[in-house]
Amino acid sequence: MSDTLNIEVNPRPETGKNANRRSRAAGKIPAVVYGGGKESVAIEVDRKTLLDTMKGHSGETPIFLLKLGDKERHAMIRNMEIDPISRQVIHVDFQRVMMDQKVRVAVPVELVGTSIGVKTEGGMLDFVTREIHIECLPGDIPKHLEFDVTELHVGEHVVAGDVKLPEKVILLDEPDKVIASLTHGRLETEADATGERAEPEVIKKTKAEA
Repeated sequence: MSDTLNIEVNPRPETGKNANRRSRAAGKIPAVVYGGGKESVAIEVDRKTLLDTMKGHSGETPIFLLKLGDKERHAMIRNMEIDPISRQVIHVDFQRVMMDQKVRVAVPVELVGTSIGVKTEGGMLDFVTREIHIECLPGDIPKHLEFDVTELHVGEHVVAGDVKLPEKVILLDEPDKVIASLTHGRLETEADATGERAEPEVIKKTKAEA
């Protein structure tokens, strides 16, 4: 299940481009906390602290316990803005969550094993959908969902309804949404289908062309 990550945040007294620029220059990331029936609050978080805290949780949906002075609030990251040039995080949107109220999130899917179709049938596994949308309590959010493809043959596929969900987790996607499919490794040519070798076409040239 999803871990709870503790992190200290500070109020952001000034907002706007110039203030945000100064905050980033000081090693901070401007952020906002919203939702939960309360007003939005502008905060900032230490860049190194946030990135170090999130190490090992790539692709997951962790729950943060934001500590602001003597106040604490559970929240999730709903958006993380990345600078297209520097690839640095420049803004974070936190959404307040109540631990006793369900949330809707996307959880990564991991395929495990090597399918028999790849091993013995010359198949190729196409990983179509890499995450599934679910609903559950914040504390029940799985880090990822697994599906064992060992017994998958060429021509077969995995759908969202095939993925086993933990107790208390509800699937929001359509059950027939394709997650992965096992196809032939290459397209079958006419020669493959007939078992005959195709002869190269001989193109005759006229005297003028020669």
